[in-house]
Amino acid sequence: MLSNQAQFFAGVRAQLPILLGTMPFGLIYGVLAIEAGLPVSVALGMSIIVFAGSAQFIAAQLFAEGAAGLIIILTTFVVNLRHALYSASIAPYVRHLRPIWKWVLAFLLTDEAYAVAITHYRTTSPEKARAGNDHWFFLGAELTLWSTWQLSTAVGVFVGAQVPDSWSLDFTLALTFIALVMPTLTDRPAVLAALVAGVVAVGADGLPYNLGLIAAVFAGIAAALVAETVRGGAQAASAGTVHELSLPETDLPDMTQEGEG
Repeated sequence: MLSNQAQFFAGVRAQLPILLGTMPFGLIYGVLAIEAGLPVSVALGMSIIVFAGSAQFIAAQLFAEGAAGLIIILTTFVVNLRHALYSASIAPYVRHLRPIWKWVLAFLLTDEAYAVAITHYRTTSPEKARAGNDHWFFLGAELTLWSTWQLSTAVGVFVGAQVPDSWSLDFTLALTFIALVMPTLTDRPAVLAALVAGVVAVGADGLPYNLGLIAAVFAGIAAALVAETVRGGAQAASAGTVHELSLPETDLPDMTQEGEG
């Protein structure tokens, strides 16, 4: 078994390729936050405390549009609901940890860190993970992302205005999330959810306060639930058919025993 330090730096190395998309993402947030009128302390404070890129982007945009505080809170809450799904997925691997470990890992959990951690955890079983020190790998991936996010957003806040518009760094945001989503599209419900959410997001792009994004989230979740229900029903029906086909064999008389009697 690797040492705690080796696990930690393995997590750091696993996170490094994703930083290529994260750094421009943070820089753009810093620029957007200042242009939206947020004070420097608030812009940096959101990165330190909230630490959720998509929620920070939306909050800054809504602030610039003069949205009410309740709208901003509800919107960011809905956008971050996916973290509850991440936690449920990771929980079997970390449920044995002390509360302080769970609090730290939960606070630092993001899309990018989850993608790296769950890919690592799926190479083993929950029982083996709980018996080992794989949580150090998780921590290494998370702290690498958190540190990079603080640095890149600070660069965006203080010197982002000097970046030429011709660089068009905003496209890295979409590329980063596409790179994160693609490995998770491993079955039909996941693919259907992504397609439905994408179509709704594009179709509802004109709605105010980014409500199109919320509509896309719920549409994607609904599509996945329907697909899972249909698949579960089909599997249950298939299992029932197999069971029914096997029943006549149990009812056949034991000719061997009868012959012996």
